[in-house]
Order: sequence, then C-alpha cells, then structure tokens
Amino acid sequence: MTSRPAVGDLRRARARVLDWYGPRRSLYPWRRTRDPYRVLVSEVMLQQTQASRVVPAYRAFVRRYPTLASLARAPRSEVIAAWNGLGYNRRAVALSDAARVIVQEHRGRIPSEPELLARLPGVGPYTAAAVASLAFGRAVPAIDTNVRRVVARVLVGVDPVDAASGEVRRLAARWVDRDDPGAWNQALMDLGREVCRPRPRCERCPIRGACRFLADGREPGPSARRRPPFRGSTREARGAVVRSLRPGSATTLGTLVARTGLGRPRIVEAVAALHADGLIEAGPAALAGSPRGCVRLRS
Repeated sequence: MTSRPAVGDLRRARARVLDWYGPRRSLYPWRRTRDPYRVLVSEVMLQQTQASRVVPAYRAFVRRYPTLASLARAPRSEVIAAWNGLGYNRRAVALSDAARVIVQEHRGRIPSEPELLARLPGVGPYTAAAVASLAFGRAVPAIDTNVRRVVARVLVGVDPVDAASGEVRRLAARWVDRDDPGAWNQALMDLGREVCRPRPRCERCPIRGACRFLADGREPGPSARRRPPFRGSTREARGAVVRSLRPGSATTLGTLVARTGLGRPRIVEAVAALHADGLIEAGPAALAGSPRGCVRLRS
C-alpha cells in the first residue's frame, strides 16, 4: 500500500483541478441549478449516455415534467415516450418509479442522505452520491469509472485500480472539496473523461506534476473492450420498438415490423426482451411471433 498523501499536497492538487474546471461550470444546463429534482433527472439520463446527447432530451423532459409531482402523476407509458431517443429505456421506468416512491415515502421531497437516495429505483451508489453532493452539498465522493481512474493514478500510482479499490475509495473521500463537493465531483469526472482517459493525455493535465503514476513512468493497463456496434444490435431493435409505440394505444407486431423495417425475428426478440423488462406489455400472440399479436407501452 502506498503512503498517504499529505494534506497540503491534496489541497494544492484540488485547487489546480478546480481552476481547470472553472470555465466548464456552466457548460451544461443541469450545472446551473441545485434543484434536487433536476439534478436527479440529469444524473439518471447521464447513466450510459454522453452529455451532448442528454442536453436536448433533458431540456425537453423538464419542460414536460417541470416538477417531481408532475412526473409522479404521469403514466409510465408517457414517460417512456418522453424519454424517446436516449436509449436504455429502463431508466425512464426507474425514474418514474422513483418519483412515485419519493411522493409516497418522502412526502414529495427528494432525500439528501446518500443511503436513502441509493434505495430509490434506478439510483445506485454513484448516482446517490452525485445527487447528494450536487443538490445538497454533501461532502461525499461520487466515484464512477473516470473518477476511480484519476484517484488511482494520481494518489495511489496504480492502473488498473482493482487491486487498490479500497485505498482509492478512502483517498477519494479525503480529497473531496468540502466547500463545494458538487463542483469537485464534476471536475474529477470531467478530468477523467477528457484528460485522464484509458490512454491518458498527460500533457493536458493540470496536476501532472503531482501524479504518482506519471512520476513512476508507468504505462496504462489494457483499455476496456469497446462497446459493440449499435447498428444491427438488440439495442437498436429495442429502441425502434419503443419509438414506434404510441402511449395509450396498442399496435400489432406486424405493424411494428413494417414501421421499423428491421424484420420480424429481430422485432420478436426485442418485444420479448422489453416485455420481460417491464417496459412494454405484449400479448401471448405477439410473444409467439404472430403478426396480429398486440403490443403496447407499459401503462
């Protein structure tokens, strides 16, 4: 295990990261608010989706559902339709369910404690920490893949981080800026996403002089496997099915095949998967592959 970084070293490195992050503070609309509802919406949308794709979807979504109460009242089928284009539609169902749980169990107020946030549908430890720090100023580290990589390299001097995951978490908690933990978590995420990548761009890093990994002359570990192509994938077919369905009305499997142009075997597979995930309702005939079988968005 490496020696613990001195408090002064942590403070100086933190200041450099925050200076680097300064021009980025207002880059995205969700960074201009501390409204817990809007922070929660943005964080769920940002799961597995690039920020540039989230911006128009986020703006449209909060226009349609400006408050948590309005989202909790909305039929799930409408929420799924409003999510259209972001993919991974289970997140829409989870966000809808989380809004209802907050209304029923928390009197309509999003909890500020990470432990309570993490119990909400679709909210894991990372999202819970992000919402707690961004919306409520809780000094907790939001550790995603990017943040884990930065902390492991800079403070521990290792990559990959598996062997030092406990040390990484402890150091991440020490490194949090207690005056503005939300901005700090965002800054580390940006640094990991844009500079301290799997193949790092060390020449651009504001804290390269403090990085143990760089000082030791080590090489990055193997990059994670690339995500399989979207075209031709099950994700493509699932998204096409959801986009083709209309809230409040049923559609036949044959109509879905015609609308999507993807072929019946792929649509049958997608319908079965979406039905199993609870995103749509499909009758026995549709699940059996009959063109006359009915499919609808989950109500």
